[in-house]
Amino acid sequence: MYTRQSLHELGIGSHAITLAQKAELDENGFFIVENVLSKTDIETMRSEFERIHAAENDRGGHEVHVEPGARRLSNIFNKTTAFDKCLEIPEVLAASAYLLGEIKLHGANARDPVKGYGNQDLHVDVPKNFKDDWWVVNTMIMFDDMTFNNGPTRVVPTSHWWAPINVPYVNIGDWVPAPLSAEDQARVPKDLSAPYPGEVLVEAPAGSAIICNSSMWHSGTMKKDNTYRRMLHLTYTRRDLPQQLVQIDHLTQALYERMSPVHRWLMEIEPKKDGETVLRQPEKKAKGWWN
Repeated sequence: MYTRQSLHELGIGSHAITLAQKAELDENGFFIVENVLSKTDIETMRSEFERIHAAENDRGGHEVHVEPGARRLSNIFNKTTAFDKCLEIPEVLAASAYLLGEIKLHGANARDPVKGYGNQDLHVDVPKNFKDDWWVVNTMIMFDDMTFNNGPTRVVPTSHWWAPINVPYVNIGDWVPAPLSAEDQARVPKDLSAPYPGEVLVEAPAGSAIICNSSMWHSGTMKKDNTYRRMLHLTYTRRDLPQQLVQIDHLTQALYERMSPVHRWLMEIEPKKDGETVLRQPEKKAKGWWN
């Protein structure tokens, strides 16, 4: 199977994203699609978020990353069927294929920051080796409204064309950063937590998808109120790169059986044949997510 075939079997063609949306992704690094989830979908996903988080509590997200000050969930497709619809959002798959070529699921992490937390330094999610060496598409699928007061993501439009900064340690792999040019060095702020010229605080309603090039400079911001801001970070990567969560390591029989052959291929959960190996990040000892 290959990506174009898999999307064809899901009924997703090149028309799934418009020329204008492609231009936004190319030029600014992101675009927003509203109403990718119905009200019923949203209520179901909110309910399952709360059910699973109540069971896992401060262990939530442990398969990938436990984050102080944020309620997190990982390995979600093995725990519930509630989020399966997110695997078939046409704009997400079409945009990922448009930007990356041959794609597979990279990760799926639900997150809700706690009041007074959520602020992050500017960073990119993944490295790159040259200007348009795209590794990952990150889609924020909103279960609640993202507003100015509940910790909106800040993004720096066009910054995906710049050199990567502050890459989380767990995503570095074998990448060795090249020395920054004078132009790139001048772009890097002394304080990565301070507002950046031209940044946008993204606001989006529940049910929307914010589709981003993960090479774009961005960060979380502090949550100022007590409203929920639950979302799913659904990421796709190139098939020649490792997954964030190696899905086959966590695979349950129930998940395998309910997924179609297309979804098994996109999730990379088919059993390996003799001689085949699972692509993994190099093992490194680290103190945390960033170091």
